[in-house]
This record gives sequence, C-alpha cells and structure tokens, in this order.
Amino acid sequence: MKRQLMLAAATIAIGACAKKADDAAEKPQAVVSAQVAPVAAERFTETVDAVGVVSPRAGHIASLAAPSPTRVSKVYVSFGAHVKAGDPLVEFEQPAFDAAAKGADATLAAAEKASERTQRLADAGVIPRKDAEAAASDLGAARLNAVNAKRSRELSTLRSPIDGVVTRMNAVLGASADPTQVMVEVADPSAIDALLTLSPTDASRVKIGDQVALHAGAAASGAAIASGRIADISAAVDTSSRGVPARIEITSGAGVLRIGQTLFGRIVVAEHDHAVVVPLEALVPTGEGFKVFVVDEKGVAESRPVKIGGRSDHGAWITDGLKAGENIVTQGAYGVDDSTKVETGGAKDEKPATAAKKP
Repeated sequence: MKRQLMLAAATIAIGACAKKADDAAEKPQAVVSAQVAPVAAERFTETVDAVGVVSPRAGHIASLAAPSPTRVSKVYVSFGAHVKAGDPLVEFEQPAFDAAAKGADATLAAAEKASERTQRLADAGVIPRKDAEAAASDLGAARLNAVNAKRSRELSTLRSPIDGVVTRMNAVLGASADPTQVMVEVADPSAIDALLTLSPTDASRVKIGDQVALHAGAAASGAAIASGRIADISAAVDTSSRGVPARIEITSGAGVLRIGQTLFGRIVVAEHDHAVVVPLEALVPTGEGFKVFVVDEKGVAESRPVKIGGRSDHGAWITDGLKAGENIVTQGAYGVDDSTKVETGGAKDEKPATAAKKP
C-alpha cells in the first residue's frame, strides 16, 4: 500500500512538471522589430551653441545728437541709407545757433578792446595791474564762448563722419531734440563682428581663438554662411539677457551679413578621438538620465544606463556605460523592454553624425 502511494505521488509530480513545461512553451518570448547597429568609435567634435546678432565693430560706428536743446527742421536721410563722410543727415533750427554765434563774436570783439585798453593803462600806471589781469581773464572766457558757439552752429547740421549706412534714425520733422538723445547713428558695414550670447556655464568652456560656424537665423538650418573665431569674451554677465557676450571676429563670409541680422553660432570647444558615438534615437530617457538597449549574440535586449558627454544634431557621445563594438537598438528603442527578443528585419544601419554640442 505504501509503495502504491509513493508511485502515485511521483506520477503527480511528473505531471506537474510536464504541465509547467507545456505552459512555458505556450507563453513565447516577446519579440519586437527594431534596427540594431554596432556602437561606433570615431572622432567627435564637441561644440557650444549660441544665438546673437551682427554688430558694427568698435571704432566704426558714430552716434550723433543735437548740440543743445532745439527742434528738427530738416531730415535728409532715412534708415538704411548709404552715406558718405560729410553728407548732411539732420538739420536743426538755425536762427538760435546763428544768433548765439553772432553774440559770442560781438562779446569777443568787445573783450579784446577792453583787454587792450586796460593793458595799456596798466602799463602807464593809470590803473592797477589787477584790472588788466581781470580783463585778460574776461577775454579768455569770451574766446572760449565764441569757439563753442561756432562749433554749435557747425553741429546744427549733423553730418556723417564716416562712409557707412544709417542704422538708427530718431529724428522727426518738427520734433524737439536734446543733447542726451541720439538722433542718428551711422555704421561702417565693412567692419562688422558677430556678438553671441553664451550662458555662464558655456562661457567657461569657450576660449579666445575657438572656431565658430555662423548660420542665418536662430537655428543651425542648412550650411553655415560665414565663419569666424572668438576674439573676446566678456568678464561680466549682461544684466538684460543674463548671458555672457562673446565677440566673434568674422574671417570669411562677411559679405553676406547685414548689421542687425540674427545669427546662430556653433563654437568648436574640443575634439575627441575614438569617442563612443550612438545615434540620438538610441537614447531612451530614464528620469534624470538616459539608457540604451544592448543586444547580445542571441538577439536579446538588455537596458544599460549611459552618461552623455555631448551631442550633435544626430549623434551622442557616450562617456560611460557603453563600449565600442557592442550592438545596440537604434531605431525602435522606445518599443523595447528588458529580455525582449529583437528582430532586425533587414533594416539598414546608419552611421551617426559627429559634430557635437553640450547635452
């Protein structure tokens, strides 16, 4: 009887194992179709991106204002006009300047006669020497007033001091003008720089002499239209933009740029040989970081956290978590889980790009 019970228990155990095997066979491993590619080790260019504008170079821009409170009587040019040195730009009401110049000349003539007379009398001992000295002082003040009045009359018509383009025009016919208000600005379009605004963090990574590719607009769309080098980096943060201005000396393509044009600059800050590079589509966000799916020789995917050192428009530089030569899921990574069987389906792999920017 005991032997029969043992045989029955063994039979039940064997049946249970067989059932589990059958259940496992009935539940196949998850399979997804995705693109798999080996991780590349190649040269990676690390860059910093910034947006800025084309600006006149210091010493090649002139800002002009009224010499004294007055009104605008004539406007000769408009915004964007090309002008030559000496061309009239804005004229102010003339009667007040003419009267001031004539009055100063008359005062000067009287002061000269008075100084001459008192000097003669002082030499003859008729009047004290101090009276002659006072007259000489009055003469000096009169000459200064005459010079200032003459200069104000000359500046009553604003003329361009350089060949260039009118980049600002605030003069309105009949409107009042003040010495603190810039009426017109002229800049030389052949002497221009690019001013890029960097974040304080990026500014610490950039150095004078770094090469810069300049693109039209606020993004790197299409090929670069000009190039240059970092000529100067501000030591202070701009209070309005909260960024750090960097001046770019344009070395090629300046002829296609216009003052005030928006530019996108890509600054090369480092070159890395034999860097581990993966396509951007291979990266899967995981909270504060990223992961990739590594595929073993059996085609089974395993998630692996990675650290990104930089990225470009198409590729990312991996500094930790991945080795060159390992196979990873590229396109279709968002549909993959751990232990998933990956079928490539004959998809062609693409090599990631290597021009980089900070993540």
